[in-house]
Amino acid sequence: MGVEIRPSQALRLWHDVTMELVTDGDKDLTARQMAILLTVYLEPPPHTVRGLAARLTVTKPVITRALDTLGAMKLLSRKRDEADRRNVVITRTVAGALYLEEIADTIVAKAATMPR
Repeated sequence: MGVEIRPSQALRLWHDVTMELVTDGDKDLTARQMAILLTVYLEPPPHTVRGLAARLTVTKPVITRALDTLGAMKLLSRKRDEADRRNVVITRTVAGALYLEEIADTIVAKAATMPR
């Protein structure tokens, strides 16, 4: 079941949620960092640097830099794949799950106040 909103409403919702995220004093992620975080949490694992680079059509160093930041924030973690030591597996964290849950709550709250 989809939710029907007009393009202007969609932009308003995106604006309101983004404003909340950048003014709440918490983590301020780039669009790329958010895309990586959401990919790891919403798409089935396993997630690797190589796989994320292909998924986002960027280079592995771009993913590595973003993962450095997300790891420092404790939103994701990395570990060597024991089956293939060349791969680095990206894993979820409790802090990352809670962060995205708060964002989801913000989206729901902002959407509920949108004029119909």
